[in-house]
Amino acid sequence: MIAAASASKAVWYLTRGSGVVSLILLTASVVLGITTAVRWATARWPRFVVEGLHKNISLLSVVFLGVHIVTAIGDGYVPIRWIDAVVPFASQYSPFWLGLGALAFDCLLAVIITSLLRVRLGHRIWRATHWLAYACWPIAVVHGLGMGSDSGQAWMQAIDLVAVAAVVAAVCWRLAVSGWRVPEPRRLTVTPARVRSGR
Repeated sequence: MIAAASASKAVWYLTRGSGVVSLILLTASVVLGITTAVRWATARWPRFVVEGLHKNISLLSVVFLGVHIVTAIGDGYVPIRWIDAVVPFASQYSPFWLGLGALAFDCLLAVIITSLLRVRLGHRIWRATHWLAYACWPIAVVHGLGMGSDSGQAWMQAIDLVAVAAVVAAVCWRLAVSGWRVPEPRRLTVTPARVRSGR
């Protein structure tokens, strides 16, 4: 009985913790994505390092989000079904706030999948889908504010405030540098080889 109660409490803490970590990683991913979009780089931070970090943090955020979803459903404290994690606003429990979480998850999955298939899909389709990242992040923030168990805690409010400030600052920086225009990928120019004479 005590062991079952302890396990249930551990799952509850894991659900809360993975949700917070997911928000932090998603915020870092958005900021790095904006940094990548303006092609910022330094000698210590070349562009390929920033792009690689952005990709890996994005994938890591999906892992923690998966943990958050699995533990929330597996806990059984509230009636959340598996379908509620992917179909927005279909849940019987807190349909609006939980629906926002499902919507953010769907947007993030679309961004991740198209990024992994970028070479096959082409730059235009990837770019159009990647704009969902700008919608995914605020939806996730509002989901946490409305449904998070710790949203009223000072430490959680501080995390939310820092996350919002970081993304707003990154967006303002991007607008100041290049506006909303996404730079086109560089095209390689092939110089034709010299044709040798048959002498």
